[in-house]
Amino acid sequence: MRELNWAVLGAGAIANEMAHALKAAGRALYAVGGRSPEKTAAFGRAHGAQKVYADCREMFADPAVDVVYIATPHNTHAAFLEEALAGGKHVLCEKAIALNSRELERAARLAGEKGLVLAEAMTIWHMPLYKELRRMVGGGELGRVQMITLSFGSFKEYDMQSRFFAPELAGGALLDIGVYALSLARSFMESQPDRVLSQMRPAPTGVDEQAGILLMNGQGQMAALALSLHAKQPKRAVISCEKGYIEILDYPRADRALVVDAATGARQVLTAGEAARALQYEVEAMERAILTGGAAAMRLDLTTDVMALMTALRREWGLQYPGEAL
Repeated sequence: MRELNWAVLGAGAIANEMAHALKAAGRALYAVGGRSPEKTAAFGRAHGAQKVYADCREMFADPAVDVVYIATPHNTHAAFLEEALAGGKHVLCEKAIALNSRELERAARLAGEKGLVLAEAMTIWHMPLYKELRRMVGGGELGRVQMITLSFGSFKEYDMQSRFFAPELAGGALLDIGVYALSLARSFMESQPDRVLSQMRPAPTGVDEQAGILLMNGQGQMAALALSLHAKQPKRAVISCEKGYIEILDYPRADRALVVDAATGARQVLTAGEAARALQYEVEAMERAILTGGAAAMRLDLTTDVMALMTALRREWGLQYPGEAL
């Protein structure tokens, strides 16, 4: 398989992680683009990029770029997705991939028309541990999934100008951390939840600071989520089945899980992959999808389901971002 030329849009912390992941995967960073010429140039020098673009449109038009990784704030994703896809680039975009279902549907339609791979950079789709757990659950070893409980709490200081709380930057717990919890829940449920109950507490700016969410699908499978941006919680998931349960800590980048047999009490620690390679697994999966035509493995279908849930929740909460057509 030929080597693909990767471009990174953004020069922040997660973009830096991706540049390191590309190097760990044996890839060279071809190009970087960003709004700040100085910061973008420094990022390019640090990671040995061949090209540095102060204007991302020039990067999207570069015929040598094969795939673009977007690592900019949530509220900028939709426009960049469309511009990169219009330029004929495959796109891997940081979560949340868009603000709402309308934006995602528009980008997905464009990707389909152009025969390009569009995917969200969701670790849960690609970590080896989850592949093994889905195989275990799918094989019926623990019986059917009945209930999934998830928590994710990250204490952020009350800086209302930060991306966590600023409406103009699409802040709030749901798009930043809730997307992980919903993605894990959806990936172990047999169908999309169609019954949703929730309570949300807003931050002083009006974005969702804390939320409790209860989901149920047509098969009666349920999920309960607790999210907070102003309280520390463990990133803990419990997948409860008929014959046992699975407990996962630090679930966004997990490499181990505890599997407990309900009848015997036997406890098994299952390990697979490495947490430190989380973004590398995304890179490898994206390249396979592009080079072998296996776009389905990037799970845009599940990303679409999760986005539909987040869009419905924000409509219920009356949470609309500036300039957004929700």
